[in-house]
Amino acid sequence: MKPVRNLLLFCITITSLLFACKKESFTNSASALLSTSVDTLHFDTVFTSTGSVTQFVKIINNNNKAIRISSVRLAGGASSAYKMNVDGTSGPIVNNVEISANDSAYIFVTVSINPSSANLPFIVQDSIEVNYNGNRKWVQLDAFCQNAHFLRNYEVSANETWNNDKPYVILGRLSVDTNTTLTINKGCRIYMHADAPFIVHGTLQVNGDKWDSTRVVFAGDRLDVPYRDYPASYPGLIFSGVSKDNSFTYATIRNAYQGIVIIDPSSTANPKLSLRQTIIDNAYDAGILSLNSSITARNVLVSNCGKNIILAKGGTYDFQHCTVASVSNNYVQHKDPVLFVSNFLNQGGSVATSNLNATFRNCIFWGDANGLVESEVVTAKQGTSAYNVIFDQVLWRVQTQPANATVTGAINNQNPQFDTLNTSQRIYSFRLKDNSPAINKGVNTGLTIDLDGKPRPVGLPDLGAYEKQ
Repeated sequence: MKPVRNLLLFCITITSLLFACKKESFTNSASALLSTSVDTLHFDTVFTSTGSVTQFVKIINNNNKAIRISSVRLAGGASSAYKMNVDGTSGPIVNNVEISANDSAYIFVTVSINPSSANLPFIVQDSIEVNYNGNRKWVQLDAFCQNAHFLRNYEVSANETWNNDKPYVILGRLSVDTNTTLTINKGCRIYMHADAPFIVHGTLQVNGDKWDSTRVVFAGDRLDVPYRDYPASYPGLIFSGVSKDNSFTYATIRNAYQGIVIIDPSSTANPKLSLRQTIIDNAYDAGILSLNSSITARNVLVSNCGKNIILAKGGTYDFQHCTVASVSNNYVQHKDPVLFVSNFLNQGGSVATSNLNATFRNCIFWGDANGLVESEVVTAKQGTSAYNVIFDQVLWRVQTQPANATVTGAINNQNPQFDTLNTSQRIYSFRLKDNSPAINKGVNTGLTIDLDGKPRPVGLPDLGAYEKQ
């Protein structure tokens, strides 16, 4: 029996070696076709000199035999703005790429654009040729590129005005000195890197206009999918204790970690910050965080932030026709009230209080019913400092009326019927549908336009930032 057993083991060993050494079968047939995951690689806005993220395309072999690709070639060669890597091998041309049966290879592509004097957007194109078995397959490459003003660790030390000739890309940080004014005119786009806070010790004046093309936009500098939708793309806009007389008109602040942070009272008779026809959207933490400061807000939308508005340690606030709303999505879960107001701040067990005067008129405070929040408006009071909080003609979702507040004409827990809330496609319109209970429920505040710059009122004023036309 022992010789038989040894012979059996020998046969198994030989069979295993034969299978291990068997070479993969390749096909040379022109009818054995390869496919690609896309026909064209599109690169969204690439700022000249900063380069872009890497994208990839798959070469797919759905045949039952392996295929040897003669060459993968970047048509523009070494002088192309694009760079290519095929399964770990770099170069404008990569030869003899083998793809096993029912397998794929990856082509990774980056683009880098040299600075130029061109101010307008331009398209940089190239293509990749895949040559195999006498066949040629092409993948097109295109990048939408634009020159920009690049400001790294930039200090505005004298009065300065920005116009919309080119976008502004902020790297490192930007600061506006004390007693210095930075004016940003309509149509400007300000893109900030992940490490770039926008710090104002002096004054910031933002002068946009009502059209999409003339609004002033603050956003992160990653404009490629999916990063262009990520919150916390940059730290945000910070107004220090000595800052004064700041104003935003027709501005959009999106995708920050904290949209606006403002501390301490104004040193002048004016509010420290005035917001008109302004949108603050998709901030990971707070849309507005104010500590004992002063803000006036007219026709303002604060939407889909981790904590939309926090007004703590007192201050002076006047919000009229504002929509403050959150819907849980893939990036920010709605688990905090959209408005928190207090006259105190607890730091390390030490409580500091200041006088609080806050009025919210013709506003909507709403969060999706599937969220983790029972009441979307929370007020809190400690100590004996002055405390005056007024809600006049509001629609909100609340479990109980906010404590220590005066409430007039509130619409409780009636869905405002926003126009479109599509989380899968990230389409959010907080305008009102025809059957919204917020229509014609406001009081006249003297405002003659809404967030879109359209006439207000139509009939009686509507609640929120948008007037139903």
